[in-house]
Amino acid sequence: MTITRYTPMRTPDYPSVPRSFSNLLDDFFNDVVASDSGRLYVPSMDVSETDSHYHIQLTLPGMRKDEINIDLEDRRLTITGERKEETEDKNRKYHVRETRFGHFERSVMLPNNINQDKIDARFEDGILNIEIEKKEKQVNKQIKVK
Repeated sequence: MTITRYTPMRTPDYPSVPRSFSNLLDDFFNDVVASDSGRLYVPSMDVSETDSHYHIQLTLPGMRKDEINIDLEDRRLTITGERKEETEDKNRKYHVRETRFGHFERSVMLPNNINQDKIDARFEDGILNIEIEKKEKQVNKQIKVK
């Protein structure tokens, strides 16, 4: 008799447990909202901060800066654009095609301490870098009652 370790959720359709619950949700929702061609373009985004700035970086390979829009409304920073599909060559036969195309929208809710007049966006080599200056820290002040 062979002893086999029981692994829940291991089926031919789902060979292993996802790395995290977040990945499971991402896979589900990416499949649900995929376009007619079965492709969805979601650029990767990194958000970080230093003592004086917030930094947002999006990877947008093959795009031009005039194809990207950045809007700030009520502390919500929204980056939108469209990565257009290359014209398909009828003589070319694809064996693997993983490149994603289409409209995308990424949003980040920013904290209260941003300086809306000091936002800088630069696009170089397919990387969009947004730098947002923080307001100076407000010091709590105690008021004496007279």
